[in-house]
Amino acid sequence: MRNPLHVSPYLLLTLANLFWAGNWVISRAFRGELPPVALSFWRWVVALLCLLTISLPHVRRDWPQLRAAWHWLLLFGALGTGGYNVLVYGGLQYTTAINGTLLNSFIPIMIVLISWLLQGKRLHGREAAGIVVSFIGVLGIVAHGDLQRLRELTLNVGDLWILVSVLAWSTYTLLLSRRPAVHALSFLTAITVTGLVFLFPFYVWEMAQGRHVIATPGSIAGIVYTGVGPAFLGYILWNRGVAEVGPARAGLFMHLVPAFGIVLSMIFLGETPALYHAIGIGLIFAGIWLNTRRVT
Repeated sequence: MRNPLHVSPYLLLTLANLFWAGNWVISRAFRGELPPVALSFWRWVVALLCLLTISLPHVRRDWPQLRAAWHWLLLFGALGTGGYNVLVYGGLQYTTAINGTLLNSFIPIMIVLISWLLQGKRLHGREAAGIVVSFIGVLGIVAHGDLQRLRELTLNVGDLWILVSVLAWSTYTLLLSRRPAVHALSFLTAITVTGLVFLFPFYVWEMAQGRHVIATPGSIAGIVYTGVGPAFLGYILWNRGVAEVGPARAGLFMHLVPAFGIVLSMIFLGETPALYHAIGIGLIFAGIWLNTRRVT
């Protein structure tokens, strides 16, 4: 019999990307008060505090396996909880949000490419069509419905940082199938710690450049939200969703970040909706539907 408490992995992946879209909105709304690495570091501190309230019994039980897999945990922390964020935030210091959003949307394609190169996995025609349709939706949003904007895009060193972040997140997602055989909360707690270790020197460097957190009620609330939502809940949901549907299918849900980001920006930042927003979001959901629907 089916577990009545089972939650659809597609819902988990959707919610994870909804939280991550909120992270982009927070970073934009408080960019003057929250330097990028500081935001990433402190949100993981908040996430670790949340995790420790429920994960300590699992960590104690799984400690021998965690200790034996320390090299894997360092890799997961460097790629997922630490490196990806530093690379994205660092890249956005030099490139535009448009370039960043566009390059970040290559994650599903990168996952499929790495899977094919290293594991020989190939997509079915319907799944490939879903990725293409969804990517066209992202292009429509990024270009504001005007292809000339895409032709005018230029690349710089920041875009290289973003591309490396895409590689880091794609590799992290693919490697989740090889994570240590421990409880999910033990695993996330461990890679949160290793991610913080990875982030700390970058945080010190950022402060040495004279960039510090400006503590206001809004900025503190932003740190708490990004720690509880995108970091704590988002990674739990993402890791579980990937475990159930596989990295290639899960990766496509990353295209929901710009879609949800638009909606949240309209609600919280007062941005004006346009027709190309609706068309782009519609194509993203259509691509996900093509990729995930069951064929009878």
